[in-house]
Amino acid sequence: MAGIKDIAKQAGVSISTVSYALNGSPKVTEETAAKILAIAKELNYVPNAAARSLKKRETKIIGVFLTNYGGAFYGQLLQGIQDALSSKGYEMIVCGGKESHRFIPERMIDGAIVLDFYFSSEELLKHAEAGHKIVVMDRELEHPNINQVLLHNTSGATLAIDHLIEKGHRKIYTVTGPEGSYDAMQRIGAARQAVIRYKDIDYREIPGDFNKPSGEKAAEQIVSEYTEPVAVFCLNDEMAIGMYNYLAKTKYEIGKHIHIIGFDNIELSQYTNPRLATIDYSEQKWGAVSAEHLLKLLANEPVENERIYVTLIPGDSVG
Repeated sequence: MAGIKDIAKQAGVSISTVSYALNGSPKVTEETAAKILAIAKELNYVPNAAARSLKKRETKIIGVFLTNYGGAFYGQLLQGIQDALSSKGYEMIVCGGKESHRFIPERMIDGAIVLDFYFSSEELLKHAEAGHKIVVMDRELEHPNINQVLLHNTSGATLAIDHLIEKGHRKIYTVTGPEGSYDAMQRIGAARQAVIRYKDIDYREIPGDFNKPSGEKAAEQIVSEYTEPVAVFCLNDEMAIGMYNYLAKTKYEIGKHIHIIGFDNIELSQYTNPRLATIDYSEQKWGAVSAEHLLKLLANEPVENERIYVTLIPGDSVG
């Protein structure tokens, strides 16, 4: 593969002159630059991204770290991140797994957006202390190089429980989320606090994992215990849709026997029958705001922590 030395030799100029020309520097005349660029094209020269990033101390790439890629949740979130980054000339790579964590200290990326509970807070603080810029979407961390863009999970969970009780339900299940998930812990904590404000509520919790199979399993348990109409708060829509899948095979009707409310308002929930009641926010906005805040950190501009607010979308799944 041709390198800068090969171009310099064929053009009869110094290596530094080739470097200036390839980077659009005004230190090289237009005629010389055109000659060098033509030779580079002829030799199929490809810039060494690693060397270039070492020289400029930037890659123009942002790492987005996710716990997993499953389900219907991440599409709009990533679209929001990509739109905000591309408007400023940045690209993103989506990462998962502990091996990818080395991208930060090895400076393979300029900054990180983290929605990955396998990333320990201690590790993130260590990277921040070393000067790396990070936006967290799944925890509360205080450091000058870390910014928080979080969902208003507590408001959402409170809205969900209040809605079920206002509809007259007194037997309520909550299907929880994965251990270690900040959003799950915030939502379940708020649901518990909301319930204790009311009297004579039969409140129960079923373990969940933010995926459809755990929603199906929760529905199976509820059916096995069924004696009267019940309400169910699923901590995300994926599990609620899992309940729809299971209940469709039984005699129990959603909105009549089992009343369900979810969280996230993913696109699929809009096509459920009956329409799923859920907690809504813009995943795309959440992603875009996270990217915008990271770019401000990288530019050493002041930026405040932010919370993405949520609203209730009523649906026929809660009667």
